[in-house]
Amino acid sequence: MCGIVGYLGPRDASPVLLEGLRRLEYRGYDSAGISVITEEGDLRTVKKPGKISVLEEALNGNRPMGNCGIAHTRWATHGGPTEVNAHPHFSADGDIAVVHNGIIENADELREDLQELGYEFRSETDTEVIIHLIDEAFKGNQALENAVAAALLQVEGAYGIAVISTRDPGKIVAARNGSPLLLGIGKDGEYLVGSDAAALVTRTRDVVYLDDGDVAVLNGEGHWTFHLERGAVDRPIHRVTWDLGAIEKEGFEHFMLKEIFEQPSSLRDVLRGRLLADEGVSKLGGITISDLELLRIKRIIITACGTSWHSALLGEYMIEELARVPVEVEYASEFRYKSPLVDETTLVIAISQSGETADTLAALREAKRRGAPTMGIVNAVGSTIARETDFGVYLHAGPEIGVASTKAFTSQVVALALFGLYLGRRRGLSLEAGHRIVRALSALPNQVERILEKDGDIRALAEKYVDCRNFLYLGRGYQFPVALEGALKLKEVSYIHAEGYPAAEMKHGPIALIDDDMPVVALAPTDPIYAKVLSNIEEVRARQGRVIAVVTEGNTDIAEKVDHVISVPVSLPLTQAVLTTIPLQLLAYHMAVLRGCDVDQPRNLAKSVTVE
Repeated sequence: MCGIVGYLGPRDASPVLLEGLRRLEYRGYDSAGISVITEEGDLRTVKKPGKISVLEEALNGNRPMGNCGIAHTRWATHGGPTEVNAHPHFSADGDIAVVHNGIIENADELREDLQELGYEFRSETDTEVIIHLIDEAFKGNQALENAVAAALLQVEGAYGIAVISTRDPGKIVAARNGSPLLLGIGKDGEYLVGSDAAALVTRTRDVVYLDDGDVAVLNGEGHWTFHLERGAVDRPIHRVTWDLGAIEKEGFEHFMLKEIFEQPSSLRDVLRGRLLADEGVSKLGGITISDLELLRIKRIIITACGTSWHSALLGEYMIEELARVPVEVEYASEFRYKSPLVDETTLVIAISQSGETADTLAALREAKRRGAPTMGIVNAVGSTIARETDFGVYLHAGPEIGVASTKAFTSQVVALALFGLYLGRRRGLSLEAGHRIVRALSALPNQVERILEKDGDIRALAEKYVDCRNFLYLGRGYQFPVALEGALKLKEVSYIHAEGYPAAEMKHGPIALIDDDMPVVALAPTDPIYAKVLSNIEEVRARQGRVIAVVTEGNTDIAEKVDHVISVPVSLPLTQAVLTTIPLQLLAYHMAVLRGCDVDQPRNLAKSVTVE
């Protein structure tokens, strides 16, 4: 949520900052702004509500010139998307500027203290307390980093910040606590700060990930880092390896459509080198826990938010089936507040595309505090969850720019299947069963390609239902989490109300809503409970409901019972869930486009939720 970029070097800062903001707009697009220390030694700030294009128009022919600056694109938390609430925020005399991601939990208390000292507040934001705390701490010729550290020691909550000042020019000070921030180490004295590597990769691929409590200083002489409590620290330089094309549309109308069509490739990447066909098992290099320790696990808790929570539900079904270990799925936002019962025999798995989701990170830390071994399933290499879990699995799906997750979700599901197979083969799963699962997983990329060939048919289907205001998605077994995910995708990008339900539960309430104005998407692959789902479809038809059925290829009987059929290749029940997900993603996408919605940047949503 929100995007930060900073630049210090020999070039004019403004074009670099604007390019970085464009790369980060998926993280927040309510307002945007930049602050630059000009060649004349002044601090000039320009900010506007709306998207980056509005800021660019305001800067056209009126761009501040200088080689040190910071910029921000905002997802509103405290205060609406107005010019005064937009970042950067600056001090009363206009010589310090700050950009901030996160939430300051003791902002009200600090605001009262600062008002007693004579400070006036112009905005509704919690960020403004930071700039006044720095101003108050910045006395005489004190270095900017010392003032920032003194201010942050009074702050409670989450933050990623970047600060510049004409009182100590030619320097950027950055700090993080619970909100991701990294440094970019370029050539010829170029340094950058960003909340995401996407903002930096056009300038450099060498990055330094900051840890909680770190304060970093960038100036013409180099960069160094210290911890607020432990003093000087040395953070390693990492290399960003993904291709720049991953953050470009490459001919697709939207990132969401590009990422849907990237799924054959992303599935191959999550599987690559991880299946041992002859042995019927998976090989996961990131699982550093010993087999003996793994066998001591008596219970697994998977914690996640949003789309990742839906993949966790599928993981529950998979792991219980394959490894016969009891699994519970917890909303990360609730986990830390319920006094969870975990110990050294409970494995806690945290799932997050970004690896920075605030609630999931908090749940992970609570589990660690209680002595549980922890595992991460994340996409972003070097992310906080990846660093703080005991072991884990990377998705290797590449950057996902569309706010509504698509390829990361299916990669998460496959990663969970790989772990279920890994654990299952160590706990009694037969070689024959292992061979079946390996074959099913290996077939997924090509099967997804076949489904994507139906894109035109699904668009035509969307045209028939584009004016509907409500949808119901039904599934049983492995298809129930898919129903939840399909409904979420439709809500996220098209703003159509949709609910996912276990098909058998429809008669316990939602059936009252069924009529010809409420389409029902029924997930009905041919599996052991197909007959039960067919009965639920009959219940919908008896009430004049319209049914879109997602079935497996070869099912010719259902056509006369439903209004529309989408067929997908045959697979095992646990891998079938990946295949039935794809048409639901396409349906949501085309419904949104036909309704004129901003598919990649849906209203009120942000890609990486780094506040509670």
